[in-house]
Amino acid sequence: MYRDLAVFSGSANPDLAREICDYLDTPLRGMDIIDFPNENIFIKLHRSVRGQDVYVIQSACSPVNRNVMELLIIIDTLRRASAEQITAVMPLYPYARSDKKDQPRVPITARLIADLITVAGANRYMTIDLHAGQIQGFFTIPGDELTAFHILSEYFLKRNIPNAVVVSPDLGFAKKARNFAEKLHIPLAVIEKRRKSPMRPEALNVIGDVRGKNAILVDDEVLTAGTVVEAVDVLKSRGVDRSFISFTHAILTDPATERLRSLPLEEIVTTNTVAIPPEKRLPNMIILSVAPLLGEVIRRTHLGISVGEMFNE
Repeated sequence: MYRDLAVFSGSANPDLAREICDYLDTPLRGMDIIDFPNENIFIKLHRSVRGQDVYVIQSACSPVNRNVMELLIIIDTLRRASAEQITAVMPLYPYARSDKKDQPRVPITARLIADLITVAGANRYMTIDLHAGQIQGFFTIPGDELTAFHILSEYFLKRNIPNAVVVSPDLGFAKKARNFAEKLHIPLAVIEKRRKSPMRPEALNVIGDVRGKNAILVDDEVLTAGTVVEAVDVLKSRGVDRSFISFTHAILTDPATERLRSLPLEEIVTTNTVAIPPEKRLPNMIILSVAPLLGEVIRRTHLGISVGEMFNE
């Protein structure tokens, strides 16, 4: 559809961008990212992008605000350099938890981010496993919300854990957990919980049979691992034999790593939507790459081929 395909990377997750370029068999385009003494960010492309189909890989890793601003400036640079189409590829969408006005006098920052990306000059967006699906409606430009569900579930299919049960950490994630359970052809259990405060979840009960089973706890992200601690504790008290956890986004803010290290988890299975530094990589952690998924969607978008066909949709 366009003359050339060009892929750029911000500083949030360059390793993932290189993997995507390897899949596409195209070089990662170069640019200078300069921080001035006054903390202003300056971007300069190494070569022309006029008339090209451009993809910018930038995830909401820490430092989130810096990486968001960097993404916006890169998009503006590409627009002013006459790129034909600009796609913001955000494996982890920033401020996804701020998706509604659930108390007086608060912002809906997920909508603000969508507006900023659009005004900066993006024509499309891509992301993986939004915390809330309604964020798609915040955009006025087309996009693709992808999922790591197939990558994670395929891993556990091959793992073939005996006497297993999929466990949702709360009622809100039960639908996605049910799909996971159906893919693995195993039963589903749900943890019922009530939050004492936004940062202090309290597990109350387990709906479903987990006694003597091997539990696969599934979620979209792990932030501080407080929910994981509560879930593993309540599952252990209900007689679970072995525990596994599967989630897409390994945000892992302190004290998540130490909490996960202390838990009796057989495996921690996640993806590289977020760059995981060496000090946060635990011996029982399995990191699956989303590069083939993003690479194939980029290829199909560039060529004007259906993305839904990848998932028989």
